[in-house]
Amino acid sequence: MSPDAADTPAIKPPASAPSWRQTLAVYLEAPTLRMLALGFSAGLPLLLVLGTLSFRLREAGIDRSTIGYLSWVGLAYAFKWAWAPLVDRLPLPLLTARMGRRRSWLILSQLSIMLGLAGMALMDPRHGLEPLVWCALLVAFGSATQDIALDAYRIESAGPERQAALAAAYQTGYRLAMIWAGAGVLWLAARAETGVTSGYQQAAWASAYLVMAASMLLGVLTVLLSPEPARRALPAARSLNAWLREALVEPFADFLRRYRWQAALILALIAVYRISDVVMGIMANPFYVDMGYSKDEVAAVTKVYGVVMTLAGAFIGGALAMRLGVMRVLMLGAILSAATNLLFAWLNTRGHDLGALIFVISADNLSSGIASAAFIAYLSSLTNISYSATQYALFSSMMLLAPKFVAGFSGDYVNAFGYGHFFVSTALLGLPVLLLIWLAGRAALHKDR
Repeated sequence: MSPDAADTPAIKPPASAPSWRQTLAVYLEAPTLRMLALGFSAGLPLLLVLGTLSFRLREAGIDRSTIGYLSWVGLAYAFKWAWAPLVDRLPLPLLTARMGRRRSWLILSQLSIMLGLAGMALMDPRHGLEPLVWCALLVAFGSATQDIALDAYRIESAGPERQAALAAAYQTGYRLAMIWAGAGVLWLAARAETGVTSGYQQAAWASAYLVMAASMLLGVLTVLLSPEPARRALPAARSLNAWLREALVEPFADFLRRYRWQAALILALIAVYRISDVVMGIMANPFYVDMGYSKDEVAAVTKVYGVVMTLAGAFIGGALAMRLGVMRVLMLGAILSAATNLLFAWLNTRGHDLGALIFVISADNLSSGIASAAFIAYLSSLTNISYSATQYALFSSMMLLAPKFVAGFSGDYVNAFGYGHFFVSTALLGLPVLLLIWLAGRAALHKDR
């Protein structure tokens, strides 16, 4: 694969667009179906340490500012590039020889997630947050490690022309898991509540989180039944310094060599593309609690119906990216993601209005699915397959670093200015993204010539 070949799908439409029948047939291929199942494994932990956890903590009476700061647990995803070279190159004793590089790291990370979720189930936040936070960190680090290995697995499972379809399938599995980790855990907690007393019940949440831990077995089974992707053999390092240079330095040097001055522009775009959604999302669940929506209402509307809309957006985004080119869909997704945050400001004026909530969630999640499918395909196109795990981890980490850091202060902002002002501000955060996409598109076209 030549250095420039990787970025071609992201900067212009295919020379000869496939028919709609050929486009849809891609979703029935084995690598695509496999990615659907593995996407479920990737999507399950995220809400349980961020979104659903924020609902649980707010119901337990934890202050919004504290909830905002605890969202920094998600920074584990933003720093996964730091250990991505190890996941990319370091063999695990016993496991790698039997399962291969990707599958061995996937199994290790999935078992870590299960252990952390079981710990979170048993910790009562009303009696101290520290034990629960440590368990959440184990889940976050395990989940981030799983993402590193899984992103590499996906990139190595098919050529560039299939990455948009794999991204859409991954997003589908991911969102199905989010239904289970969002609506499912709320539904399970609500059903496990005893008596008529409203408010937080630790036993109910414990049972729900234990079911979530057991649900990771689906990911474990999928990895055990999946083949290790074909990958070039790595030359044996002549010394420790040579190994470190190949594993730690070369993936980043390769990216800089290929894109030169454009690298800064690309990294800036990656760093802020999802900032509107990420910053707003931390306060979404506390917002639902404070607006008086019940567990069942939040589960049905935001975690089931909303995720269905995200799935529709993911398929639309994946199909449009294959036919029109990723950059155009990337721009569309950025516009929609910022604009739909304004709808939450409107929702804040409606009180407990279930119909308005359904309308806002429909628009927001549809735009999120379009943006996510295009963005994953864009990130995949930037990688060199020789360093796929490390380079993709760098890109996806940068996507979260600035947004997650800013989101940590979201509780303070809401306490000071209110939800309406907060949602408008998150929409404005998306405006610089539009300029960066336009500049990146022009730079890529100039490089092609």
